[in-house]
Amino acid sequence: MSSLSPEDEHEEETMKRRTVQDVMTGDVVTVTPQTPFAEIAEVLAEHRISALPVLDDAGRVAGIVTESDLLHKEEYKAGDGGRRPLRALLRRDAQAEAKAAAVDARGLMTAPAVTVAPDAPTAEAARLLTAQGFKALPVVDGDGRLAGIVARRDLLRVFRRPDAEIRDEVVKGVLIKQLWHDPDMVGVRVENGVVHLTGRVETKSLIPVVVRLVGRVDGVVDVVDTLGYAHDDAQAARITRV
Repeated sequence: MSSLSPEDEHEEETMKRRTVQDVMTGDVVTVTPQTPFAEIAEVLAEHRISALPVLDDAGRVAGIVTESDLLHKEEYKAGDGGRRPLRALLRRDAQAEAKAAAVDARGLMTAPAVTVAPDAPTAEAARLLTAQGFKALPVVDGDGRLAGIVARRDLLRVFRRPDAEIRDEVVKGVLIKQLWHDPDMVGVRVENGVVHLTGRVETKSLIPVVVRLVGRVDGVVDVVDTLGYAHDDAQAARITRV
């Protein structure tokens, strides 16, 4: 039986976490700063992708060009009678106007690009994509060279894990390896990524620890627990303090 507290400092070390390298695409289509506008549009359409890393002569990521960058050309198209989009009028979006006038990747790209390391947890990449509103992130090594690209759809692969595989990790990786808990005391059922926990643990304070650790298993959509406990250590602690 484990004596882990809710602040268990070893949980990240003992649980195998998927990294960006596990889900990224290694074969990446790229352009250079000199690549013309029309060629970029053609490459995006041909490969059905939404973004292209821009590499310098040393193979390092200098920036990234997205479909949105190219669309500024249409948004600020000449011959509109001097009209400008309301957004531009309100925000005076100088950067968007500059990209509308660009003729190559150097003028179109966002630089420096927001990147992620191959060994970063997939959760970190998901947070970056959400925070920045991007659809994909270049993956770079320690020297800034391109190692791959990770897109939203890549990060969603984790939720395609079979229920049996998730259950196996909950039992062996969480209950046994991390908590040193008798797996026969806790029932684990997984349906469509939702983990249902039944049975009993030794102390009341251990329940949120179990739920939190199970929730961190890759592929888990939600955790539903009806766990009981043998001892109310929270009440015992209150009595001791009094």
